[in-house]
Amino acid sequence: MKKIWIRGLVLRFLYPALMLVGSFKKDKKEKLQRFIINLNNKLVRAENPRTKKILILLPHCLQIDECTIRLTHNVYNCEGCGKCEIRDLIQIADENKLSLSVATGGTLARRIVKDIMPGAIIAVACETDLSSGIVDTYPLPVLGITNERPFGPCLNTQVDLEKVKEAIKFFSQ
Repeated sequence: MKKIWIRGLVLRFLYPALMLVGSFKKDKKEKLQRFIINLNNKLVRAENPRTKKILILLPHCLQIDECTIRLTHNVYNCEGCGKCEIRDLIQIADENKLSLSVATGGTLARRIVKDIMPGAIIAVACETDLSSGIVDTYPLPVLGITNERPFGPCLNTQVDLEKVKEAIKFFSQ
């Protein structure tokens, strides 16, 4: 029996209800979004989808702010200086023959998904963008990885590369 309908219920009904609660309790909203991301990830893992056509979708804030190269149109413009994790993510994507894109926001992210038409998505972003993106791309299976923000939101964020590798392994086994 397909378990995808459970994820649909969570994303179509529970998510909006929690965001309504979060609009009244701003200090709880990020925790509620993280809850939805984690629940989605568990449900996707329970569905056990398998595909080789994986899109790794990254936020532009992973790129170090001092970089003069714009990666949103072509991530392969990266010079590979190693100051951010983009070089490593390109290598991981290339080794696994996966699509890799950088988006500046939800509209561009949705267009990238529409153009590539992946079988699954590994998405890296903050809780706000990640939770809404997971909802927007349903029924596609998305494993969400929240970025780390040592310098605050939207500035020189980071991602745990091991989590990305594990998500690739999950979808492609």
